[in-house]
Amino acid sequence: MADLSIQLHALHSPAPPSALSAKSYLPVHFCSGAMRQAWELSDPAKAERLIRNLARRLEAEPPGVSGSILEGIDEILTVTRLGLPAELRRSLACTNIIENMNGTIRRVCHNVKRWQNARMALRWTAAGMMEAAKGFRRLKAHKQLPILRAALLAHQAGRAISPNLELHIEPHAKAA
Repeated sequence: MADLSIQLHALHSPAPPSALSAKSYLPVHFCSGAMRQAWELSDPAKAERLIRNLARRLEAEPPGVSGSILEGIDEILTVTRLGLPAELRRSLACTNIIENMNGTIRRVCHNVKRWQNARMALRWTAAGMMEAAKGFRRLKAHKQLPILRAALLAHQAGRAISPNLELHIEPHAKAA
């Protein structure tokens, strides 16, 4: 049971710096520039170049920040690569929803002193999620969710959605 307690503590403890939270560890002039600009670009290739340039400039900065950014570059650019509208990209790129839910789970599970088994952990986590759901509000870009669905289905089928939201088959997908 000691291992379960350690794992649960790690699960409900604040996360280490990652590519998405690295900006809180960077000098302000780096944050407000390259990362924000990359997230707002609709061209994934340009956004990736910006992020790689930022990582290169940060190699001498706080240890691990550059590596963390490069490690998470695919996750950072996921919504951009799907070709989604700007408002929907902005909503999906924000981690506030997840952080809020994790904080509620942490608060609900805080008073449990002895975790008996994994099923108990799942029950308490589910209770925390249900508590967090009471405070959920509608996604600002909720009317664009059908576009997200189409983009995910197209991505799964090996196609991409063009900026004008028409489906087209990529050259490498035709040969498959």
